[in-house]
Amino acid sequence: MSLKLKKSYKFAFKSAIYITLFSAFFLAGLLSLCLQFSWTVVLLFGMCVFTFSFFVLQYRVERFIYRRVKKIYDDIALLESSTLRNKSITTDMATLTRELEKFARDKKIEIETLKIREEYRREFLGNVSHELKTPLFTVQGYLLTLLDGAMNDKTLRKKYLQRAEKGVERLIYIVQDLDMITKMEVGDLNLNFTKFNIVELIQNVFDLLEMKADRKGIMLMFDMKYIKPIMVYGDQEKIQQVVTNLVVNSIKYGNENGTTEVAIEDLVNNKVIVRIKDNGEGIEAKNIPRLFERFFRVDKSGARTEGGSGLGLSIVKHIIEAHDEKMYVESTYGKGSEFSFTLEKTK
Repeated sequence: MSLKLKKSYKFAFKSAIYITLFSAFFLAGLLSLCLQFSWTVVLLFGMCVFTFSFFVLQYRVERFIYRRVKKIYDDIALLESSTLRNKSITTDMATLTRELEKFARDKKIEIETLKIREEYRREFLGNVSHELKTPLFTVQGYLLTLLDGAMNDKTLRKKYLQRAEKGVERLIYIVQDLDMITKMEVGDLNLNFTKFNIVELIQNVFDLLEMKADRKGIMLMFDMKYIKPIMVYGDQEKIQQVVTNLVVNSIKYGNENGTTEVAIEDLVNNKVIVRIKDNGEGIEAKNIPRLFERFFRVDKSGARTEGGSGLGLSIVKHIIEAHDEKMYVESTYGKGSEFSFTLEKTK
């Protein structure tokens, strides 16, 4: 690609002035010694020296320096740096140095970002492989056992088929969640915005998860009695999924005989914030930034025994962001966690 050269005459101009001043003072000194000093001669001599020096220096700079500068830009252009390719090229050394330093910084950041993405890709593929492998091997094990002769025993046959069905259900659950996240990331998630009562929605979630909470002795409760409805604007089905995922997490990681408390508070700019707080094991500070990554688990060994796809919090984050709202996490390790999100309030 041919690059346009924007020349700089600063170097030649300053150098010519220095040579001219030196030559003029030197000539003035000689004339003074010869007792024939003349300002006219000095000025004419200075103008001649300046003109000659300027053009010679500029020619030499263009021939030996600018060509090398242009080659540097050509080499950089091969790396497809949009920052440099869209600009006219300067031969000013200070400007060139700044641009090259910026180019180097940008490339370093780009390389570091690519390394992080590569590490995330490897970890993500490993997690997907693990999540799919467990139910697949479970189903395969039960089916092979049936084929090896257990199918003749009616009791074992029904038992193993039921367990295999659970493994298939978990596979379907993981695939459906992955499909949903993919649609969210490409902007293919259609939201149906309506007005609804967030208090009623949360109570419905409590009713659905009451038996699950009872098994651990966890009480699902509001922070206070909400007599009047609190109307919000959003996709009711998706927000119910958000609340369900967060309450399920609070039950899953909550302490036995603990509580899951939900609060709804007014904010400025016609917003409300829904807080879901538990008194469970809490989350270490180092793990909080990664909570919403797909398949990331704080307790990689124990969490899988609780089931789930490992995509719940990632789905929550995508749904809230699709509503142009904010998601927050506060946690103290050993004391509990609080997940909260904002919604637009309506009358």
